[in-house]
Amino acid sequence: MTDKQSLSPARKRYLRHMRRRRRQIALCKALLLLLLLGFWEVAGRLGWIDAFIMSQPSRILRCVAGLYREGTLFSHIATSCLETVIGFLLGTFLGALIATLLWWSPFLSRVLEPYLVLLNALPKVALGPIIIVWVGAGQKAIILMALAISLVVTILEVYHGFSEADPEKDKLLRSMGATRAQIFRMLVFPENIPTIINSLKINVGLSWVGVIMGEFLVSKAGIGYLIVYGSQVFQMDLVMASILLLTCAAAVMYQGVVLVQKFLVKHIH
Repeated sequence: MTDKQSLSPARKRYLRHMRRRRRQIALCKALLLLLLLGFWEVAGRLGWIDAFIMSQPSRILRCVAGLYREGTLFSHIATSCLETVIGFLLGTFLGALIATLLWWSPFLSRVLEPYLVLLNALPKVALGPIIIVWVGAGQKAIILMALAISLVVTILEVYHGFSEADPEKDKLLRSMGATRAQIFRMLVFPENIPTIINSLKINVGLSWVGVIMGEFLVSKAGIGYLIVYGSQVFQMDLVMASILLLTCAAAVMYQGVVLVQKFLVKHIH
């Protein structure tokens, strides 16, 4: 007897309702986007907005097509994506590692926590000129900007999750003679996988912010470079097209994290 055959009629009706609900939500999302784009296009054509300043979907598409014909579209996207992925991976790995060290050593966490809070409150854009002086005006500076923005947030969030692990289970493991490493492996880390996944999702946006800020300052290629160049020569179509490309790239990266989450949940449970 298959799983579908073993389901009760009420359960089947519920599953059909949920599938129908998901399709309705997806359709409404698509329609809302089309309505917004259509209104934007019509408003520009009828003169309700200044299309030169606000641009239009059709002008943006022509601009993207122009970048493609010039052969620079994918190189700019690839440059920004590479910098973002490197900053994202470094920020996540180093942040989780440092958070683990802080959880492992309560003495170290008490010493460093106030400094981490201060660093988190510091506007990271102020570090841009310093980073450029340290490592030069190149790709390294952009990656370090992404790392600077995401690292401290990751440390604080993951460390907070580790510190909030179930105290009763912690006491039970200690009473049974478990070592610090065993407590981490059997309790703290598994219990905080959702926290780590949430940190990954946050880091997607933070890494992109760091990369775009870095590209504003020093880049000669990338989506941030296109935004700065477009604003300097007052080509608002290029600025809006770059923002659209940035949005799409960030959305794809975010969906990648969602797929990782689904994979982990499936194999853990």
